[in-house]
Amino acid sequence: MESFFSSLKTERTARKTYRTRNEAGADVFDYIERFYNATRRHSAIGNLSPVEFERKVGLA
Repeated sequence: MESFFSSLKTERTARKTYRTRNEAGADVFDYIERFYNATRRHSAIGNLSPVEFERKVGLA
């Protein structure tokens, strides 16, 4: 989890100012669903994105 939060802060929220909690929540959700889970490579699964990994092992 520490690695995830570090990535979130570094790659998405560090240089942004949000007007509301809803705006911040929507941006974090967008980061997780559209980037972190879909395209970001993870060393724990052979430097594949989670989507690529699931396709490779036949889960998706």
